[in-house]
Amino acid sequence: MERERTAPVPSRRRLLKGAALATVPYALLSGTPATATTRAVDYPSAEWQPASASNYSRSTRPTAYPVDYVVVHVTQETYPDTLSIFRDPEKQVSAHYVVRSSDGHVAQCVRETDIAWHAGNWDYNTRSIGIEHEGWVDRPQYFTNALYEQSARLTAAICTAYGIPKDREHIIAHHEVPGSDHTDPGPFWDWTRYIRLVNFA
Repeated sequence: MERERTAPVPSRRRLLKGAALATVPYALLSGTPATATTRAVDYPSAEWQPASASNYSRSTRPTAYPVDYVVVHVTQETYPDTLSIFRDPEKQVSAHYVVRSSDGHVAQCVRETDIAWHAGNWDYNTRSIGIEHEGWVDRPQYFTNALYEQSARLTAAICTAYGIPKDREHIIAHHEVPGSDHTDPGPFWDWTRYIRLVNFA
């Protein structure tokens, strides 16, 4: 029977080096391509929750298309169900961001450089950032202080980044997109409050 071979005991220096490497993000190691789960978000406080690549178009905005609008949506679904829909390649829908009702937590699902399929109008899709808000158009209790405040900060950051005026001409409702058959964000969305918060953010 062959004698069992034992591995050499690593030096303390080698152990420390290995521990240090273990703290480096996988995507930063030499020669390692970044994946969807390791990409940084565009909005610093957002959580990366990627949509299926089948549900949006890759682009190089604002080089390929100018970004002129923020489109405000209401999900008509819960926050987790919305993320699940965006991950389903058969749904053919996505938005750049989803804001949770209870605490204003923001998920990013599509990079701002790419074209989310949210507006129902290709021209507006190419020139806008879509923000979904958890809730239903006929249930104002979902439009919490946290949702308004965190969404307004996100919208303000987008407007600043792309030079979009912080007004109702450029921050629009989904139902205002030409050709849209949607009604969101609906009659209970407080536009006066929202635009004020965007400008104060």
